Amino acid sequence: MRKQIPDTPAPAPAKPRRLEGHPSHEIRIIGGLWKRTRLKVADRPGLRPTPDRVRETLFNWLGQDLSGWRCLDAFAGTGVLGFEAASRGAAQVLMVEHDAALVTQLMAFKTRLGAAAVTLVRGDGVMALKKATPGTLELIFLDPPFDSALFEKVLAAAAHAASPDGFIYLEAPSAWTDEALQPFGLRLHRHLKAGAVHAHLLVRLA
Repeated sequence: MRKQIPDTPAPAPAKPRRLEGHPSHEIRIIGGLWKRTRLKVADRPGLRPTPDRVRETLFNWLGQDLSGWRCLDAFAGTGVLGFEAASRGAAQVLMVEHDAALVTQLMAFKTRLGAAAVTLVRGDGVMALKKATPGTLELIFLDPPFDSALFEKVLAAAAHAASPDGFIYLEAPSAWTDEALQPFGLRLHRHLKAGAVHAHLLVRLA
C-alpha cells in the first residue's frame, strides 16, 4: 500500500537561485536533525540548488519523517536534497556527483554534519540508478542539467530502481505530463512551477 501523503497546502514557490557571479553562497537545511544549519557552497558554473520554498513543499508532500527510507540523489550538486533527507531520518542516502570539486565539498559537509547515513560517490547518476537493486529505493532525487539530453534515460533508470510505493522527485525546465511519463511506467503525483523550474513528484503506475 502506498505511503499516505498529507494534503498540505503548498507555500508560494520562489524563483530558483543560480550560484553564479559570487565566490561563495549558502544553502540551508530547513527541517529535521540539522534544521537551520547553513553550509557555504563554492561557485560552480550552472550549479542550481533547489530553493528553500520548493524543498519545503516537497517535504510537505512526502511527510516530515523519512525514517528508514533508502534514497538516491543522482545529481547531487550542493547535496541539499540528500542532506535534507538524511536530516529527516533517512536510513541510507547515496549521493552521486561527477564534479570532483563538488564531491570534495560534499565530503566536508558530511563530516561537519556527522551524516553517517550519507554515502558519496563520484560518478554518473544514470549508471548509479541502473546498478541499484531493482525496486528498492523509497525516494530518488533527479535534477539533471537542464540543457542535457539525460531526462529520458534517467527517468527509465529511476523507474527501474524505485520501490513499488516509492517516489521520484524530478526538476526539469518544462512540465512532464502523464502521457509523457507513461512509457516509463510512471505517473504525476504532484507538480509545481517555481520560476523557470518545474518540480514533479512521480510515482510508479499500479
